[in-house]
Amino acid sequence: MANIQSSEKKNRQRIKHEAHNAGQKSAMRTAVKKLRAAIAAKDAKQTEALLKEATKLIARLGGRGIIKRRTASREISRLTKASKAKA
Repeated sequence: MANIQSSEKKNRQRIKHEAHNAGQKSAMRTAVKKLRAAIAAKDAKQTEALLKEATKLIARLGGRGIIKRRTASREISRLTKASKAKA
């Protein structure tokens, strides 16, 4: 356990940031799951709307460093490709 005041503060910040980032990643996974379900159901209109939402969310997380930029780019690419193939 940290004994220095700055270390204690940094530890509190780390805990808050980890919780926030975990929530953001969870939201991303939920969006991707909904999109994949819409693709499987061949619902073109819903797929288009969910793709836009998921893409925006993934790009934001990649830009903020919550997930790696290349991972975000690859995920967006794969989802877009899958939605176009099934449409």
